[in-house]
Amino acid sequence: MKSTRQHIDAAAPGGSGAAGGLKAFRRSLTLWFLAHRAMWLSLWLGIVWSALRGPVGLKLLPGTVRMVRALADRERAYAARWSGVDIPAVYPELPASGAERAKALRSQLLDRGNQVRRDWRWVHLHAFVGGAIALGPLALALTGVWGLWTAAMGTELPAEWGSLWFLFIPVGDPATAALAGVLGAAFLPLSVFWAAPLSLRLHARYLNLLLAPSESELLAARVEHLKSTRSDAVDSQMSEIRRIERDLHDGAQARLVAMGMTLNAAEHLLETNPDAVRELLVEARQSSTAALKELRDLVKGIHPPILADRGLADAVRSLAMICPLRTEVVIDLPSRPEPPVESAMYFAMSEILTNAAKHSGAERCWIDLRYEAGALRASVVDDGQGGADVSAGTGLRGVERRLAHFDGVLAVSSPPGGPTQMTMELPCELSSPKTTSS
Repeated sequence: MKSTRQHIDAAAPGGSGAAGGLKAFRRSLTLWFLAHRAMWLSLWLGIVWSALRGPVGLKLLPGTVRMVRALADRERAYAARWSGVDIPAVYPELPASGAERAKALRSQLLDRGNQVRRDWRWVHLHAFVGGAIALGPLALALTGVWGLWTAAMGTELPAEWGSLWFLFIPVGDPATAALAGVLGAAFLPLSVFWAAPLSLRLHARYLNLLLAPSESELLAARVEHLKSTRSDAVDSQMSEIRRIERDLHDGAQARLVAMGMTLNAAEHLLETNPDAVRELLVEARQSSTAALKELRDLVKGIHPPILADRGLADAVRSLAMICPLRTEVVIDLPSRPEPPVESAMYFAMSEILTNAAKHSGAERCWIDLRYEAGALRASVVDDGQGGADVSAGTGLRGVERRLAHFDGVLAVSSPPGGPTQMTMELPCELSSPKTTSS
């Protein structure tokens, strides 16, 4: 928590200068608006909670949980973007759909130690606490406007209203009206340059306090993630072994057996029919050539020689050269990642380029590969028809699982009509010497 606090203090919400202050002020108004949404959502949660024991409550529960999570995700995103505070979220696994999903959500709500219950508790408080924090800059600005207005009208209105006050000042003569005007004028810049950035920082701290999971919960989620990725890695390894066995059995092994039978027949015909032996030897030589080619293709599928010899940069350039799409490549790698990371990124990009060529209807493709902030990042963009969905097929799901073995992520942006952008990120260190050609 100490590092998080330092991060909050170091952040500069909205930036510096007049533009930064106004931006922070607008952001505080956005947060205040979201607090109003939380208030109405809080009322709806009360209705759903009261009906939770019956079938109506169970039917309403999945949609309600989605609304709460959407609001919480939006607030977390604003805290990360505006104040530099990353608030993690650990949501338990749920059945895909149906009554079992609703029952699982109800169980999570009744359990006090999970993210769903924490989100619901936060919504009830956010309408008041979050709203009050976000309202601060606006309240200070309105106070300043009131001070200026009392300065302008302070010598006339007290006679009609009986009394007129600005904060602790009874306004009734030119001197007190001028004092109210000076204080009011001072409140306006304070609301923009001091209160608005402070409000964003306090808002981020408050969100982190209410929404962030505990250390034990984060550790349990991490263990669960490692168990899942370990299982995927074992499954992928076994699948790869079975593929290699199948390719050897159906390809090179069959050709070598046929070559042995051909040589055996040539041995029996050596004394009686030399012409037939010559033909059999030619056939055996062709079989050995074909077997050698299949073995080379098999080895290339396991670990391409160019990747091992020249590194990821040149391997990606070779992928671009053989890709049916017109592909432009931009690479910025100061040195090489570890071989397993290189292999994971290479095969992930190969799968994405293959999918783009087969299914996207694209004509051009752009690859950007670079190392930034302790991570290997690759972006593949095509001008196809869009509509790529990780959940719709096994290809992108396989890419996602391959990256997950190294704590990597895949982000897909593919609206209907395109373009499609696949962004992959693998945290790693660059330690191996650079062997690329450029």
